[in-house]
Amino acid sequence: MTPPAAAGTSTETPLWMAEVRANQRAMPLQRLIGSGMDYADVVELYALAESGVPWELAGEQLGDRNLERGRIAERAGHFLSAQQWYLFASACYRAGQVPLPDGEPKLRLYRKLIDTFGDAGELADPAWEHLEIPFGDSALCGWLMLPHTLAPPPVVIVVGGFDGWREEYAVGAQALLDRGIACLLLDGPGQGETRLFRGMHMNTHFTDAYSAVIDHLMKEPRVSDRIGLWGNSLGGYLAARAAATEPRIDACCVNGGTIRPAELPERHPRFIAKVQALYGIPDCDAAFRMTEEATLQESDLALLRCPLLVLHGTPDQVFLVENARALYDGAGSTDKTWLEWPDGDHCIYNHTAEKHTLVGDWFADRLGPEKSL
Repeated sequence: MTPPAAAGTSTETPLWMAEVRANQRAMPLQRLIGSGMDYADVVELYALAESGVPWELAGEQLGDRNLERGRIAERAGHFLSAQQWYLFASACYRAGQVPLPDGEPKLRLYRKLIDTFGDAGELADPAWEHLEIPFGDSALCGWLMLPHTLAPPPVVIVVGGFDGWREEYAVGAQALLDRGIACLLLDGPGQGETRLFRGMHMNTHFTDAYSAVIDHLMKEPRVSDRIGLWGNSLGGYLAARAAATEPRIDACCVNGGTIRPAELPERHPRFIAKVQALYGIPDCDAAFRMTEEATLQESDLALLRCPLLVLHGTPDQVFLVENARALYDGAGSTDKTWLEWPDGDHCIYNHTAEKHTLVGDWFADRLGPEKSL
């Protein structure tokens, strides 16, 4: 993806620049910053890409620079600074790998994403623990993050969507930790490390995987048996489906979700490649049918009886507000809250601080008291 040698006279957008613009739309500044990327890195990522540097290479260059900053800080004994640089590095690698199809280049960059996030986690107190929870002939991968509490805290499982996976929600996890709630950042079937390195794809029985995660948490002595589930984007759909089938989920938050995942590839056909990767189905028509068959019906929603929080932006064009409202209206819960932002983008990235405060307080109210200050 290199820019032309001369500008020429054509007003048509070159293919390489059209790809840059598509990546910027998928990863706008507010999303990248809201998920932990430094503002200066976002600006430089855009500038490098617009100059003709391939998006993934630009993300990797920025990540490598932050990784070196982290190593220098750690050698000097500046552990808080080192942790922040490692998180910035991981965020750059994460942004860089998004457009890549599954294959060696994506795996290489994704491994750097995981490793640098783990470097940051080793400097946390308590340290973040990388989990591999057995399921079938594979395993579900996640990060267990614990707050400073005397008694075992409640725990919230946090999941992402088609391509916004667990590490993207570390900023939101901090809102839980600050309130004395543990967090399990999870890559479910078809997502992130669980798919790319353990070969597990989404299927019609994905809720069994979430039950296996809950089985694991129920045996974990460092957390209590009070369990929440927070899903973002497609993860909002996954969370609602899981909460409707798993009675051990005590509270469910749906952020930017839908009752009908097929609405995204239906309106944006180029997104079908993400669906194929999620399900591990090479045929695009078959992949689309899988998402269509996944629609939550009234009978499904009636079984969603735990406390429910639904957040959505009115102008969201990834999942339409009416499909999120249908999820809320159909849920059988007697304790449910609808929050809508008239200017909210997908997953409310343009109100990140407010969103995390509201979600953190909501889970604290329903799962247990906040940590004493």
